[in-house]
Amino acid sequence: MSTVLVTGATGFLGEYVIARLLAGAERVIAFARPTSHVAPLAALGVEVRSGDLGDQAALRRALAGVDVLVNLASLGFGHAPTIVAAAANAGLQHAVFVSTTSIYSSLPSGSKPTRIAAEQAIRNSGLSYTLLRPTMIYGSPRDRNIWRLIKYLSRWPVVPLVGDGSAQQQPVFVDDVAQAVVAALHTEAARGSEYNLAGGTRLSFAQLLREVCRQLGRRAAMIRIPSNVAVAAAHALRQLGLGISAEQVLRLQEDKVFDCSAAQRDLCYTARAFEVGLAQELEWLRRLPLVPS
Repeated sequence: MSTVLVTGATGFLGEYVIARLLAGAERVIAFARPTSHVAPLAALGVEVRSGDLGDQAALRRALAGVDVLVNLASLGFGHAPTIVAAAANAGLQHAVFVSTTSIYSSLPSGSKPTRIAAEQAIRNSGLSYTLLRPTMIYGSPRDRNIWRLIKYLSRWPVVPLVGDGSAQQQPVFVDDVAQAVVAALHTEAARGSEYNLAGGTRLSFAQLLREVCRQLGRRAAMIRIPSNVAVAAAHALRQLGLGISAEQVLRLQEDKVFDCSAAQRDLCYTARAFEVGLAQELEWLRRLPLVPS
Protein backbone atom coordinates (compact mmCIF):
# COMPACT_ATOMS: atom_id res chain seq x y z
CA MET A 1 0.00 0.00 0.00
CA SER A 2 1.36 3.40 -1.02
CA THR A 3 0.74 6.71 0.70
CA VAL A 4 -0.53 9.18 -1.89
CA LEU A 5 -0.80 12.95 -1.46
CA VAL A 6 -3.41 14.54 -3.73
CA THR A 7 -3.42 18.26 -4.46
CA GLY A 8 -6.60 19.66 -5.99
CA ALA A 9 -8.40 16.93 -4.07
CA THR A 10 -11.59 18.92 -3.53
CA GLY A 11 -11.97 19.63 -7.24
CA PHE A 12 -14.09 17.92 -9.88
CA LEU A 13 -11.44 15.42 -10.98
CA GLY A 14 -10.19 14.92 -7.43
CA GLU A 15 -13.47 13.34 -6.38
CA TYR A 16 -13.05 10.55 -8.93
CA VAL A 17 -9.31 10.05 -8.47
CA ILE A 18 -9.68 9.69 -4.70
CA ALA A 19 -12.51 7.18 -5.13
CA ARG A 20 -10.28 5.03 -7.34
CA LEU A 21 -7.30 5.34 -5.01
CA LEU A 22 -9.39 4.25 -2.03
CA ALA A 23 -10.82 1.36 -4.04
CA GLY A 24 -7.23 0.29 -4.68
CA ALA A 25 -6.53 0.29 -0.92
CA GLU A 26 -4.10 3.19 -1.10
CA ARG A 27 -3.61 5.46 1.89
CA VAL A 28 -4.83 8.86 0.66
CA ILE A 29 -3.90 12.27 2.03
CA ALA A 30 -5.52 15.40 0.63
CA PHE A 31 -3.75 18.75 0.56
CA ALA A 32 -6.29 21.57 0.72
CA ARG A 33 -6.64 25.20 1.66
CA PRO A 34 -7.88 25.79 5.21
CA THR A 35 -11.05 27.31 3.72
CA SER A 36 -11.83 24.32 1.47
CA HIS A 37 -14.88 22.14 2.06
CA VAL A 38 -13.20 18.92 3.16
CA ALA A 39 -15.99 17.24 5.15
CA PRO A 40 -16.79 14.78 2.30
CA LEU A 41 -13.13 13.72 2.21
CA ALA A 42 -12.95 13.26 5.97
CA ALA A 43 -16.12 11.15 5.82
CA LEU A 44 -14.29 8.79 3.44
CA GLY A 45 -11.42 8.42 5.88
CA VAL A 46 -9.07 10.66 3.90
CA GLU A 47 -6.52 12.52 6.00
CA VAL A 48 -6.50 16.25 5.23
CA ARG A 49 -3.37 18.36 5.52
CA SER A 50 -3.96 22.09 5.18
CA GLY A 51 -1.91 24.74 3.44
CA ASP A 52 -1.49 26.89 0.37
CA LEU A 53 0.08 25.69 -2.87
CA GLY A 54 2.38 28.70 -2.85
CA ASP A 55 3.75 27.83 0.60
CA GLN A 56 6.72 25.50 0.19
CA ALA A 57 7.05 24.89 3.93
CA ALA A 58 3.42 23.76 4.11
CA LEU A 59 3.93 21.51 1.09
CA ARG A 60 7.02 19.94 2.62
CA ARG A 61 5.09 19.20 5.81
CA ALA A 62 2.27 17.71 3.76
CA LEU A 63 4.70 15.51 1.81
CA ALA A 64 6.24 14.01 4.96
CA GLY A 65 5.86 10.23 4.84
CA VAL A 66 4.35 10.33 1.35
CA ASP A 67 5.37 7.89 -1.40
CA VAL A 68 3.57 9.38 -4.39
CA LEU A 69 2.24 12.81 -5.37
CA VAL A 70 -0.83 13.27 -7.56
CA ASN A 71 -1.07 16.93 -8.56
CA LEU A 72 -4.54 17.73 -9.86
CA ALA A 73 -4.24 21.44 -9.05
CA SER A 74 -4.08 23.63 -12.14
CA LEU A 75 -0.61 24.29 -13.53
CA GLY A 76 -1.89 27.62 -14.86
CA PHE A 77 -1.84 29.58 -11.60
CA GLY A 78 1.92 29.84 -11.14
CA HIS A 79 2.26 27.45 -8.18
CA ALA A 80 4.12 24.71 -10.08
CA PRO A 81 7.69 25.80 -9.20
CA THR A 82 6.85 25.65 -5.50
CA ILE A 83 5.10 22.28 -5.82
CA VAL A 84 7.90 20.80 -7.92
CA ALA A 85 10.63 22.06 -5.57
CA ALA A 86 8.88 20.60 -2.53
CA ALA A 87 8.27 17.30 -4.33
CA ALA A 88 11.88 17.07 -5.52
CA ASN A 89 13.08 17.31 -1.91
CA ALA A 90 10.60 14.77 -0.55
CA GLY A 91 12.21 11.57 -1.80
CA LEU A 92 9.08 10.51 -3.67
CA GLN A 93 8.82 7.29 -5.61
CA HIS A 94 6.78 8.99 -8.33
CA ALA A 95 4.68 12.07 -9.13
CA VAL A 96 1.76 12.42 -11.54
CA PHE A 97 0.88 15.88 -12.83
CA VAL A 98 -2.33 16.67 -14.70
CA SER A 99 -1.93 19.40 -17.30
CA THR A 100 -4.20 20.10 -20.29
CA THR A 101 -4.24 19.81 -24.08
CA SER A 102 -4.99 23.54 -24.20
CA ILE A 103 -1.22 24.08 -24.26
CA TYR A 104 -1.39 23.04 -27.94
CA SER A 105 -3.75 25.89 -28.81
CA SER A 106 -2.48 28.35 -31.41
CA LEU A 107 -4.33 31.14 -29.61
CA PRO A 108 -2.60 33.48 -27.16
CA SER A 109 -3.63 32.77 -23.61
CA GLY A 110 -2.79 34.32 -20.28
CA SER A 111 -2.15 30.91 -18.69
CA LYS A 112 -0.53 29.07 -21.62
CA PRO A 113 3.06 30.31 -20.99
CA THR A 114 2.65 29.51 -17.29
CA ARG A 115 1.50 25.97 -18.08
CA ILE A 116 4.31 25.38 -20.56
CA ALA A 117 6.89 26.65 -18.05
CA ALA A 118 5.35 24.39 -15.39
CA GLU A 119 5.70 21.33 -17.61
CA GLN A 120 9.35 22.20 -18.29
CA ALA A 121 10.01 22.63 -14.58
CA ILE A 122 8.61 19.14 -14.00
CA ARG A 123 10.87 17.68 -16.71
CA ASN A 124 13.93 19.40 -15.25
CA SER A 125 13.18 18.50 -11.63
CA GLY A 126 14.84 15.11 -11.45
CA LEU A 127 11.53 13.61 -10.28
CA SER A 128 10.18 10.35 -11.57
CA TYR A 129 7.11 11.90 -13.16
CA THR A 130 4.18 11.37 -15.51
CA LEU A 131 2.40 14.22 -17.31
CA LEU A 132 -1.22 13.72 -18.34
CA ARG A 133 -3.04 16.15 -20.64
CA PRO A 134 -6.80 15.63 -20.82
CA THR A 135 -9.05 17.42 -23.27
CA MET A 136 -12.28 19.09 -22.09
CA ILE A 137 -13.49 17.03 -19.12
CA TYR A 138 -17.18 16.39 -18.53
CA GLY A 139 -19.29 14.16 -16.30
CA SER A 140 -21.16 16.13 -13.63
CA PRO A 141 -22.48 19.62 -12.77
CA ARG A 142 -18.97 20.46 -11.62
CA ASP A 143 -17.49 20.12 -15.11
CA ARG A 144 -18.33 23.69 -16.23
CA ASN A 145 -18.34 22.45 -19.83
CA ILE A 146 -20.99 20.03 -21.08
CA TRP A 147 -23.09 20.79 -18.01
CA ARG A 148 -23.39 24.40 -19.17
CA LEU A 149 -24.73 23.18 -22.50
CA ILE A 150 -27.15 20.82 -20.78
CA LYS A 151 -28.55 23.64 -18.66
CA TYR A 152 -28.82 25.99 -21.62
CA LEU A 153 -30.38 23.49 -24.02
CA SER A 154 -32.82 22.36 -21.33
CA ARG A 155 -34.26 25.88 -21.24
CA TRP A 156 -33.86 27.55 -24.60
CA PRO A 157 -34.98 26.56 -28.14
CA VAL A 158 -32.25 28.57 -29.91
CA VAL A 159 -28.49 28.17 -29.59
CA PRO A 160 -25.83 30.46 -31.11
CA LEU A 161 -23.25 28.62 -33.22
CA VAL A 162 -19.96 30.45 -33.72
CA GLY A 163 -18.79 30.05 -37.30
CA ASP A 164 -20.00 26.89 -39.03
CA GLY A 165 -19.64 24.57 -36.01
CA SER A 166 -17.32 22.20 -37.88
CA ALA A 167 -14.37 22.34 -35.45
CA GLN A 168 -13.66 18.87 -34.09
CA GLN A 169 -14.04 18.13 -30.37
CA GLN A 170 -13.06 15.12 -28.26
CA PRO A 171 -14.42 15.63 -24.73
CA VAL A 172 -13.31 13.07 -22.15
CA PHE A 173 -15.38 11.58 -19.33
CA VAL A 174 -14.02 12.41 -15.88
CA ASP A 175 -13.71 8.84 -14.62
CA ASP A 176 -11.72 7.85 -17.71
CA VAL A 177 -9.17 10.50 -16.75
CA ALA A 178 -9.18 9.23 -13.16
CA GLN A 179 -8.44 5.71 -14.41
CA ALA A 180 -5.40 6.99 -16.29
CA VAL A 181 -4.15 8.94 -13.27
CA VAL A 182 -4.23 5.86 -11.05
CA ALA A 183 -2.74 3.63 -13.77
CA ALA A 184 0.18 6.04 -14.11
CA LEU A 185 1.08 5.45 -10.46
CA HIS A 186 1.74 1.77 -11.00
CA THR A 187 3.06 1.53 -14.56
CA GLU A 188 6.81 1.45 -15.10
CA ALA A 189 6.46 2.66 -18.70
CA ALA A 190 4.73 5.81 -17.43
CA ARG A 191 7.85 7.04 -15.64
CA GLY A 192 9.20 10.03 -17.52
CA SER A 193 6.34 9.80 -20.01
CA GLU A 194 3.69 12.25 -21.19
CA TYR A 195 0.24 11.33 -22.46
CA ASN A 196 -2.72 13.03 -24.10
CA LEU A 197 -6.10 11.84 -22.83
CA ALA A 198 -9.04 12.41 -25.16
CA GLY A 199 -12.54 11.00 -25.32
CA GLY A 200 -13.69 8.04 -27.37
CA THR A 201 -15.57 10.11 -29.96
CA ARG A 202 -14.42 12.77 -32.39
CA LEU A 203 -17.31 15.02 -33.37
CA SER A 204 -17.88 18.55 -34.56
CA PHE A 205 -19.25 21.14 -32.17
CA ALA A 206 -22.50 21.14 -34.13
CA GLN A 207 -22.72 17.35 -33.79
CA LEU A 208 -22.02 17.67 -30.07
CA LEU A 209 -24.91 20.12 -29.68
CA ARG A 210 -27.24 17.85 -31.64
CA GLU A 211 -26.32 14.85 -29.47
CA VAL A 212 -27.07 16.77 -26.28
CA CYS A 213 -30.42 17.87 -27.75
CA ARG A 214 -31.22 14.31 -28.84
CA GLN A 215 -30.61 12.86 -25.40
CA LEU A 216 -32.55 15.68 -23.76
CA GLY A 217 -35.44 15.09 -26.14
CA ARG A 218 -35.27 18.74 -27.15
CA ARG A 219 -35.11 20.64 -30.40
CA ALA A 220 -32.93 23.70 -30.76
CA ALA A 221 -32.42 25.91 -33.78
CA MET A 222 -28.74 26.64 -34.38
CA ILE A 223 -28.20 30.26 -35.36
CA ARG A 224 -24.81 30.86 -36.95
CA ILE A 225 -22.94 33.87 -35.59
CA PRO A 226 -19.91 35.27 -37.46
CA SER A 227 -16.73 34.91 -35.45
CA ASN A 228 -16.01 38.65 -35.23
CA VAL A 229 -19.53 39.35 -33.95
CA ALA A 230 -19.26 36.56 -31.35
CA VAL A 231 -15.88 37.83 -30.13
CA ALA A 232 -17.18 41.40 -29.80
CA ALA A 233 -20.23 40.16 -27.89
CA ALA A 234 -18.02 38.07 -25.59
CA HIS A 235 -15.84 41.10 -24.84
CA ALA A 236 -18.91 43.17 -23.96
CA LEU A 237 -20.47 40.49 -21.77
CA ARG A 238 -17.16 39.84 -20.02
CA GLN A 239 -16.98 43.49 -19.00
CA LEU A 240 -20.32 42.98 -17.27
CA GLY A 241 -19.12 39.82 -15.56
CA LEU A 242 -21.28 37.64 -17.81
CA GLY A 243 -20.82 35.03 -20.51
CA ILE A 244 -17.61 33.44 -21.76
CA SER A 245 -14.30 34.97 -22.76
CA ALA A 246 -13.30 35.94 -26.28
CA GLU A 247 -10.58 33.27 -26.06
CA GLN A 248 -13.20 30.61 -25.33
CA VAL A 249 -15.23 31.78 -28.34
CA LEU A 250 -12.19 31.52 -30.60
CA ARG A 251 -11.26 28.10 -29.22
CA LEU A 252 -14.67 26.80 -30.28
CA GLN A 253 -13.34 27.12 -33.83
CA GLU A 254 -10.13 25.16 -33.20
CA ASP A 255 -9.89 21.42 -33.80
CA LYS A 256 -9.21 19.73 -30.46
CA VAL A 257 -8.57 16.08 -31.28
CA PHE A 258 -5.53 14.11 -30.15
CA ASP A 259 -3.75 10.79 -30.55
CA CYS A 260 -4.11 8.70 -27.38
CA SER A 261 -2.33 5.58 -28.61
CA ALA A 262 0.53 5.95 -26.12
CA ALA A 263 -1.91 6.06 -23.19
CA GLN A 264 -3.80 3.11 -24.62
CA ARG A 265 -0.55 1.14 -24.88
CA ASP A 266 1.02 2.01 -21.52
CA LEU A 267 -1.95 2.80 -19.26
CA CYS A 268 -4.58 0.48 -20.77
CA TYR A 269 -6.51 3.70 -21.34
CA THR A 270 -9.99 3.21 -22.74
CA ALA A 271 -12.21 6.26 -23.21
CA ARG A 272 -15.97 5.81 -23.50
CA ALA A 273 -17.90 7.20 -26.44
CA PHE A 274 -19.38 10.66 -25.93
CA GLU A 275 -22.94 9.42 -26.32
CA VAL A 276 -22.31 6.86 -23.56
CA GLY A 277 -20.73 9.34 -21.15
CA LEU A 278 -23.42 11.91 -21.82
CA ALA A 279 -26.16 9.35 -21.15
CA GLN A 280 -24.49 8.45 -17.85
CA GLU A 281 -24.26 12.11 -16.84
CA LEU A 282 -27.89 12.78 -17.74
CA GLU A 283 -29.12 9.65 -15.95
CA TRP A 284 -27.39 10.78 -12.79
CA LEU A 285 -28.51 14.39 -13.12
CA ARG A 286 -32.16 13.47 -13.61
CA ARG A 287 -32.16 11.95 -10.14
CA LEU A 288 -31.46 15.38 -8.62
CA PRO A 289 -33.53 16.56 -10.67
CA LEU A 290 -31.66 19.25 -12.55
CA VAL A 291 -32.72 18.43 -16.09
CA PRO A 292 -36.13 17.44 -17.45
CA SER A 293 -37.08 13.76 -17.51
